[in-house]
Amino acid sequence: MENCLDFEKLMQLDGRYRANLINKIAGYKTANLIGTRSGSGLENLAVFNSVVHIGANPPYLGFVLRPATVERHTYENLKETGYYTINQITGRIHGQAHMTSAKFQRGVSEFEACGLEPYYLKGFNAPFVAESAIKIGLKLEEVQRIECNDTRLVIGKVIQVILPEGAIGEDGDLDLESLDTVAIGGLDTYYKGIKLGRYGYVRPGEDLRKLS
Repeated sequence: MENCLDFEKLMQLDGRYRANLINKIAGYKTANLIGTRSGSGLENLAVFNSVVHIGANPPYLGFVLRPATVERHTYENLKETGYYTINQITGRIHGQAHMTSAKFQRGVSEFEACGLEPYYLKGFNAPFVAESAIKIGLKLEEVQRIECNDTRLVIGKVIQVILPEGAIGEDGDLDLESLDTVAIGGLDTYYKGIKLGRYGYVRPGEDLRKLS
């Protein structure tokens, strides 16, 4: 017996219940920490499950910000400085990463509060997460307001990528499993990925070609 929930039934659900459900039905999502620094030098770090690929030529990534009905330190810092980092969460630090979701007061560094180490590149204002295997530095390119729910799609140009030695394959591929990358299901559940297969470019009429 299927459980069928139409829009009206969904809107009648408890708010936290509905948030958990709708976040979870989207399936596994990227698990990242976004690092920013205010104009006065205050560091901020926050967990996000909405980072998406926008384009590769030139390289852009995006993420979604919830409505600015309360203080959004990430967004405020972005507007001040225009630079930020995206750091993939690993299995080793996923608990500390989740702790950054707490509503810390302005001026409290989530790095210090959650036991993570900031890492800086010379000439780049925003902090990376030293413990992250995949670190990405971005410059704010544009912010698109999504009118239906007053969220914002933040788009950044990738200007720095930091990876472990030997992490990039001959064709540019990354083995996320070996890099200990994790995914998020919903708002609070973390998963380890297992590679099922990698396949070549598909053309009509050709057989599926497994690469690894």
